Amino acid sequence: MPNIKSAKKRVIVTKTKTLQNKIFRTQLKTDIKKYQAAVAAGDAALAQETYKAAVKKIDKAAARGIIHKNAAARKKSQFTKALNNM
Repeated sequence: MPNIKSAKKRVIVTKTKTLQNKIFRTQLKTDIKKYQAAVAAGDAALAQETYKAAVKKIDKAAARGIIHKNAAARKKSQFTKALNNM
């Protein structure tokens, strides 16, 4: 455990940020699963709606540094291809 005041604060801040990132990553995974379920079901209207939500969440995750920007671009590309092939 740190003794210096600033180091103690960093421990608390790191814990908080880690929790926020975990919550956001869970929401991201949920949105992705909803989109993939809509595509698998063949529901074009629901897929279009969930596609927008998933892409928006992926962009935010990449901007925050939760996922790498290339990983975000790859996922968006895969989602767009799947939507266009419906």
